[in-house]
Parts: sequence; C-alpha cells; structure tokens
Amino acid sequence: MARTRRGRQEQAEHTRRRIVQTAERLFAEHGVFSVSNRQISEAADQGNNAAVNYHFGTKSDLVRAIIRWHAEGMDAIRAELLDRHAGSLELRDWVTCVVRPFTDHLAALGTPTWYARFAAQVMTEPQLRELAVTELGDTSTLFTVTTELHRCLPDLPAAVQWERDDMAHTLIVHFCAQRERAADPRWAATTTVLIDAIEGLYRAPVSEG
Repeated sequence: MARTRRGRQEQAEHTRRRIVQTAERLFAEHGVFSVSNRQISEAADQGNNAAVNYHFGTKSDLVRAIIRWHAEGMDAIRAELLDRHAGSLELRDWVTCVVRPFTDHLAALGTPTWYARFAAQVMTEPQLRELAVTELGDTSTLFTVTTELHRCLPDLPAAVQWERDDMAHTLIVHFCAQRERAADPRWAATTTVLIDAIEGLYRAPVSEG
C-alpha cells in the first residue's frame, strides 16, 4: 500500500514538473495572458484538459510555481557566492552576487532555456510583477547581498541606490532574455558583460534635477 501511494506521489510530481516546464515555454513564446490552462494541458500531453487546474489551481498559482522552482536554484548559487565574498568591500564582488545567480542558473539548465524570456514578461506586466514580488519576498541571501552592495556606495543616496537596484535587475533579465534566443547564449561571456555594465551603473554620477 505504501509503495503504491509513493508511486502515485512520484507520478503526480512528474506530471506537475512537466506542466511547469511546458507552461514556462509557452508563456515565454506567446505571453502569459495569451495561453490558456487548457492549451498547457494539451501541450504537456495530459489526457485531462483540466490537468493544470487539478494540479495547480489558477494560472496565477502556476506562475508562482514556475517562479518558486527557479528561485530555489538561484538562491543556492547566491548562498555559495555570499560565503566566497563575505566581508569584501569591493563593489564588483557584490555585483557578481547579483548577476551570477541568474546567469549561472540559466547555464545549469542546459539549452534551450525559457526562463529569462518568461521573467522578462513577468517584469513588464504590473499584475505579474506584483505576484512575483509577493512570491519571492526578500530572501535572507538577497537581503544580505543588497545590504553589502549598498555598503560599498556610502555616498549614493538611499533612494538612488534602490532605483539603481531596479535598473540592474531590469538589465539582467532583459539582456539575458535577448541572449536566451540565441542557439549558443554564451552565459559566461554574458555574465562578464553584465557585471561590467552594472558596476558602471552603480558608479555613475548623480545629476541634480
């Protein structure tokens, strides 16, 4: 009986993962609001067209599941980088802790990937962005990275620091979405380019007006 129950649980988990991966690809290609739960169920080879509703509930719940799955991988990378750069006073080290969790995670997924294009859509849709912020919150590793990065910029007003955090995140997501469309995204080179650009962004002067 226990073996049968475990088998059903494993099958359900396999189905959930297949739906998540299929939804991510379709959302990346066509847009979150242009793809129905029924279309996702069919593309995921589910005999039941209501499979998405059964396993996840609403489309918002499915979007949350996609975000959560990737967030776990990125948080693990961020934690390793935090250990490596603990105590550093170098801005570039903390910019690295901002960029590499995203690019290293994409590299680890293999080719092709869809998450950067999915994330770019989430970022540009207010409803989805709010959902993502609520889902992710401020993880302890992300909070520490942000705190240490800001500590390297004592002369930058707090409001400007947070504004440039938003600029940096936007640049990372959209630039990676652009690279993701290529047959060979060259994630290592993309990482270096982003770190250079974002370090320059934080060091840029603040003009009055």
